[in-house]
Amino acid sequence: MSGCKATYPGVLISAPQGRSGKTIASVALCAALKKRGLVVQPFKKGPDYIDPSWLSGAAGRDCRNLDSFLMPEETMLTSYQKACAQAEMSLVEGAMGLYDSPESTGWGSTAHLARLLGIPVILVVNTTRMTSSIAAMVMGYQHFQPDTNIAGVILNNVSGSRHEQKLRTAVEQYCGIPVVGQIPRDPDLALTQRHLGHIPFAENYEAQSVIERICNKLEPYLDLDAIMAISKTCKVEVRSTSPSNDYIRETGKVRIGVMMDRVFNFYYPENLEALRKAGAELVFINSLQDQLPEIDGLYIGGGFPEFFLKELVANRMLRWQIANAIEAGLPVYAECAGLMYLCRGINWQGERHEMVGAIPAEIELSHRPQGHGYVEVQVVEDNPLFPVGLTLKGHEFHHSKLVKTDNLEFAYRVMRGHGVGDGLDGVVYKNVFASYTHLHALGTPQWAEAFVSLALRERKYQPLVSVSKN
Repeated sequence: MSGCKATYPGVLISAPQGRSGKTIASVALCAALKKRGLVVQPFKKGPDYIDPSWLSGAAGRDCRNLDSFLMPEETMLTSYQKACAQAEMSLVEGAMGLYDSPESTGWGSTAHLARLLGIPVILVVNTTRMTSSIAAMVMGYQHFQPDTNIAGVILNNVSGSRHEQKLRTAVEQYCGIPVVGQIPRDPDLALTQRHLGHIPFAENYEAQSVIERICNKLEPYLDLDAIMAISKTCKVEVRSTSPSNDYIRETGKVRIGVMMDRVFNFYYPENLEALRKAGAELVFINSLQDQLPEIDGLYIGGGFPEFFLKELVANRMLRWQIANAIEAGLPVYAECAGLMYLCRGINWQGERHEMVGAIPAEIELSHRPQGHGYVEVQVVEDNPLFPVGLTLKGHEFHHSKLVKTDNLEFAYRVMRGHGVGDGLDGVVYKNVFASYTHLHALGTPQWAEAFVSLALRERKYQPLVSVSKN
């Protein structure tokens, strides 16, 4: 790699396995360091929307995702450097266990990311029913890949001062690294779980007070000075491979509506930024209460519509406006929950709930995931956005599937992942492109340009009903 180079203070919060307390520790640290007056830039390893929403709320800055499957490594490092340049310290939350990865070689693991960034790791260990054995566990993680810098430990589920002292003595005596914090065994510290993760920040009206409560409870148990000292031991100089290009083309040349509310809130900051850089003015729409404003295109991201079905049904005017606008040629890009919303109806727990109806299919929800993990697709049919032959990488996580389909056309052939099933994804209808596959703009840079260009070509569209947000 070539170009300018710099090192940035930072820590990576990881664990021996998932559900060990990484997110609670990361949220508490972001909030506590911000309370001290530090500008902390949060990151999340992997293709996640929910944990980043809490980290963004705690740090007061958009959390960025770092994922070497979704985006080229050099692009990822440049993104990291650019975000860090405006902060005093970075905090990266890992995914799953430290050495878990999508490849048997270990490529793509949290440890792999830590080595790429040259960033020290603080290991959060669930200490339930454990004392001195923690040393054997931590030493194993230290020696498994010795070039991974495990620089400290945070103890989770500590039952009291005696328990904490035994754990601390074992770690510091045998592992040679400090214990830099503890999380007491306290059910009031837990974030509510759903499916395989936490409830999104945007769904919880009391989310900010939850963060404040976690911060106030854990701040006395975290050695912030020691953690800040560890953050300054980053060793790798992250190099930018190309100059930053923040040039925005003719701001506002098209108006792109973005569904942004308690239902639809799974958006990467980079995707919204990419649309703006391509020349779009973003108009945010609340699916539960707004009507359709004057727009040239519509972006509907992911979320959990199954928990807001009655409210979505109640806003009949918006659904009717979107359906009519689509028939008139409105460009629409929808991912996962957006795809569900555009179908005829969502069936859940024995009840059917009418949706937009533009896509001739029904949605059936189940309690088991229908698709979960990384996705690789090839564009095999003509569509409004991507040329045939292009290969794209993304991810999916959905508990729903399409049923009662009626002559649907699909743009993607799925080479890795599930999609809608039978090796297909990417529903195409008029100027609608709807998919279970989530794309990241840093890995699919042509997406934003293509969507804005499509909206520009279709500006002849005029909404049947133009009612701006109040």
